[in-house]
Formats: sequence, C-alpha cells, structure tokens
Amino acid sequence: MEQQLQQLLQISAKLYEKLISNPEETKRDAFIEEINALLDQRGKIMEELVQSGFAYNSGDKTHQMLLELDKGIRNRLERVMSSIKADMKELQTSKKSEQQYLNPYSHIQTMDGMYYDKKK
Repeated sequence: MEQQLQQLLQISAKLYEKLISNPEETKRDAFIEEINALLDQRGKIMEELVQSGFAYNSGDKTHQMLLELDKGIRNRLERVMSSIKADMKELQTSKKSEQQYLNPYSHIQTMDGMYYDKKK
C-alpha cells in the first residue's frame, strides 16, 4: 500500500505541474490527452487503494500532501476547463458572424410573392 501511495503522490505532483500552464491552441489536443492519461493512472491507483482498505489519516504528512495536491488539481482543472469553454464559445460566435456575413438575409423568413385574397 505504501508503494501505491508513493505512485499516487508522484502522478498527482506530475499532474499538478502539468496543469500550471494553459496550452496553446495548436497544442491543446496533445495537452488534453496527457491530462486524461495522468487522470486515468491516478484513478486506477486510487481505486486500488480504496479496494485494499485505504483510510485517510489526518496525522500522516503523505495523506495531507495528497489532499492538498488534490485540491490544487481540482482548481487548476476547473481553470483549464473554463478557458476551453470560453474558446469554444468564441469559436461559435465567430462561426455565427461569418455565416451572417456570407448570407446576411438567412435569418429572415419571408413568404416571397405570396398574396392571399380574402375576397371571393
């Protein structure tokens, strides 16, 4: 179990360091794949620890460090996700404005040339 804790600590620290910077738009896919791989590794180790009967001990420095790293990872993941969401929203807006520029009357619904005569 101690070896798994050390592996978890190493992977968590690596993930924490990786999340320090926001990736460039051109390298974002590779960044997300690396983050997912680290999260998967971390998740497997945590699952193994839980199955082996791991219990948090507030007096243990390793456990405290893992808890602090987890909080930092969560905050940084939220920041990265909000950055990606903002970029996606900006992309949608630019697509919409480009479409309106190419066809400015696409949103107008008209009944071209139709006339109803109510008299008989």
